[in-house]
Amino acid sequence: MNMRKVRKKISRKQKSKKVKRIKAGEFIDREFSMLEFNRRVLEQALDKNLPLLERVRFLTIFHSNLDEFFMKRVEASKRVKIYSVTEESGEDKVYNYDQYKLIRKQVLGLISVAEECYAKDLLPLLKSHGMHLIKWEELSSKELQIVNDMFDNKIFPILTPLAVDPGHPFPHISNLSTSLAVSLRYPGRSELFFARVKIPKVFPEWVLVTPKNNQELRWISLREIIERNLDKLFPNMEIVATLPFRTTRNIELEPEEEEADDILEMMEQILKERKFGNVVKLEIPKNPDPWLLRFLTAELELSEDDIYELHELLDYSSLNTIADIDIADYHFKPWSPVVPKALADDPISIFHCLSEGDILVHHPYESFGASVENFIISAVNDPNVLAIKMTLYRTNENSRLIRSLMRAAEAGKTVVCLIELKARLDEARNISWAQKLEEAGVHIVYGIVGLKTHCKVALVVKQEDPGIKSYCHIGTGNYNSQTAKLYTDLGLMTSNESITKEVVELFHHITGRSQKREYKNLLVAPNNMKLQFIEKILNEAKNARDGKPAYIIAKCNGLEDQEIIQALYTASKSGVKIDLIIRGICTLRPNQKDLSENIRVISIVDRFLEHSRIYYFADGQEDPCQGQFFMGSADWMSRNLERRIEVCTPIFDLNLKKEIFYFLSTLIGDRVQAWELNSDGSYARLKSNATSKTISAQAQLMEYYLEHSKLK
Repeated sequence: MNMRKVRKKISRKQKSKKVKRIKAGEFIDREFSMLEFNRRVLEQALDKNLPLLERVRFLTIFHSNLDEFFMKRVEASKRVKIYSVTEESGEDKVYNYDQYKLIRKQVLGLISVAEECYAKDLLPLLKSHGMHLIKWEELSSKELQIVNDMFDNKIFPILTPLAVDPGHPFPHISNLSTSLAVSLRYPGRSELFFARVKIPKVFPEWVLVTPKNNQELRWISLREIIERNLDKLFPNMEIVATLPFRTTRNIELEPEEEEADDILEMMEQILKERKFGNVVKLEIPKNPDPWLLRFLTAELELSEDDIYELHELLDYSSLNTIADIDIADYHFKPWSPVVPKALADDPISIFHCLSEGDILVHHPYESFGASVENFIISAVNDPNVLAIKMTLYRTNENSRLIRSLMRAAEAGKTVVCLIELKARLDEARNISWAQKLEEAGVHIVYGIVGLKTHCKVALVVKQEDPGIKSYCHIGTGNYNSQTAKLYTDLGLMTSNESITKEVVELFHHITGRSQKREYKNLLVAPNNMKLQFIEKILNEAKNARDGKPAYIIAKCNGLEDQEIIQALYTASKSGVKIDLIIRGICTLRPNQKDLSENIRVISIVDRFLEHSRIYYFADGQEDPCQGQFFMGSADWMSRNLERRIEVCTPIFDLNLKKEIFYFLSTLIGDRVQAWELNSDGSYARLKSNATSKTISAQAQLMEYYLEHSKLK
């Protein structure tokens, strides 16, 4: 296969899409909102109240988020024009500019803040605490010997310098890779040659040059070690200049599912094509060598706007090596999830507990292993369980759940697993798991053509006296034991037939050809969820006009669907109080006169990633806990409501409603890690006052669950 031709083909495929035009006004620009979320992440790195290495961690997260933004969003933004209609003429000539120009300006501002945070704040603080990120000139003679020996014996053998000349085409530059561009010439000649040396990822990006038990720890970058030893790679050649560079490629290639004979083969092909996506960001140091930069931009087909010059590091995510240092004083106090009280009090079995009543679990405050994993593993081990069915969107590398499903299938149980192959950035892992599960005898389904299966649902069918009984788990987060320690998510485990019967029908729909469309209790996208949410929002508007209690709380990761937003505007104009807890993207404009005066939007960025999706409607009830509560996998984004299979379940148990309302109220009351959205799309950190607590919502919830677990 000719790689150059493949790259050209993919490039033409990506550039062929039509220019999209979007209207400014009632909605905040989505890309602007996404970058504003990353600004709040960066603010955590600036927060002097946080432990030092946690601040370093937030800086790495900021850069990783920026990479993902470029991989997913930037290629499309180059085809977007933003405009506004003039009131006088009705012509769209007020604004007409490229969205990417605005993105670049915002990104440059964020990078400038990140560089100042690193160079003027974090780096000196690390040094003052005995953690030094040093340059080549700072190496002692002993350290220099250690580094050179390491290069000669470990690094040198695996490096592959690639020259470019008529016999050696320009090499493929992989996504998120760091390389050294080198200009060379023969001694006594003027003609320049180009070569590229890729920085290998098999070594840490920061190399420790002192023993780990030293009080003073010193690291040097792997890139600088290689750069200082280039003469060993190019003996008898004159090294004229070097230019470190890092590339980010577009990964958003649209799969043509309707034309595919096999979704698995289609996704394997997409993964191959993704390697050749257009380069959308080139990161280089300040004052680059002009000849090398011209060579790179020509070969990578870049414009000046694709190039980002950095004073300090090219990749702040490389600092994970430093953030991982195990020094307790510089990290958050460790948190050990508690066993949910309902499960700790019942020694018989999880199914006996669920026969007694619904159980709500809240991660990471409560243990994923003692609840969700316990639910599945108990089903695998129970001889009376006949069938286990699950949806899997993302899971961890060494998943106990998946290995348990394989064991259940090998033992003769009916096991069905719907694996979403189109989970972005997890496609390869999901393909691998699907193949292993199928080999073990698990029935594998890839979902419905044209839709992603994003719901988090598990069903257990058990033979009991007097007959068959079903149990299920419906969650807001993935079946991933690692992210369950870092993301806040809710899960409902129940044997309530009002829910389990509909979950059975849901699996028939997504694994077979059932045409089930209506659900009485579950909200299922794309079937009835969006319409139901809009009706519930408008019902709150009616209640407000009728003088009844009216209140909406929505907590999710993103709010972008324009019809949902218009319904919220209608409710606000009718007098409904609306509190929105939106972690990331929010294109709704709050606090606009005669439009959204009753809407408040906050975002919480703290040690745990806020990931749960909860929707509350007062429904005319004087007691707020008598209102309607829903939780599930769906954000209020068009993609979730229209192009994905999502599930939200109602909460029926009054005690569980009270727990969720307490949780929501705690978040709304946060005055430490909460930010409020302004009508211009910017955010301001909420300040504490005489009546508010100076403890973050997450810290308060840790105290609550710890105390709750001790109650007898």
